[in-house]
Amino acid sequence: MELPHGGSAPALGQGSWHLAQGRHPAAEEEEALQTGISLGMTLIDTAEVYGQGRAEEMVGRVIAGQRDKVFLVSKVAPSHATANGIRAACAASLARLGTDHLDLYLLHWRGGVSDLSVVVDSFEALRAEGRIRRWGVSNFRVADMEDLFRVRGGDACAANQVRYSLTDRSIEPDLLPWCERHGVAIMAYSPLGSGNALLRSPALAGVAERHESNPAAVALAWTIRSGHVISIPESGSAAHVRQNAAALSLRLTAQDLGDLDRAFPA
Repeated sequence: MELPHGGSAPALGQGSWHLAQGRHPAAEEEEALQTGISLGMTLIDTAEVYGQGRAEEMVGRVIAGQRDKVFLVSKVAPSHATANGIRAACAASLARLGTDHLDLYLLHWRGGVSDLSVVVDSFEALRAEGRIRRWGVSNFRVADMEDLFRVRGGDACAANQVRYSLTDRSIEPDLLPWCERHGVAIMAYSPLGSGNALLRSPALAGVAERHESNPAAVALAWTIRSGHVISIPESGSAAHVRQNAAALSLRLTAQDLGDLDRAFPA
């Protein structure tokens, strides 16, 4: 999808929130990420706090030798949101990832950050130095976004990463249209909901059957249907990643969308 302020990003990527924490063997999780890259899910999202840096280290191993294929996203914790703190956190993330730049760098959540101008100025300095290509935020509500846009340079925010799925449509009344109006891309995390309840939905199964596809692909195709949302499902299983990747070639019809709206009302 096209990004505000130029450039583009894959509409479907891969998250790493729970990776590198022993839930699956490391080799399986790395194979899952590699599989996703090979199938076109070339955006990889991570953060300094995921597994206390271990997720970034895992992503670094996976992208070694193919950095140019990947759109790489990481995040700085609000506890580091000072001028020196952001610079040091970015340097540490780059070292763990084994790269000299990030394609997108986000403030992970607002936390107690009252002075967003420090964040904007620090991100812009990193961008001027080539350490990051773009910057954005995560878990920001409309009030937070309005605070950000009141700061000089705050309107250069490229993305806001928030929870969004068929079972959590809470951004649709206010945040989603606000970001569309102001040219800020939405990145949907947990797009398959929490647990497996969403994937057991009869409505999803019905749409999947019509398309000879699978429920996960339908749920992901729904999140990216507008062209304004990037979806970042997470999986430590190559088989599940292959199911997710089917969303890239799935176009939902008006009948599909109607069925899903009735099953999962906004």
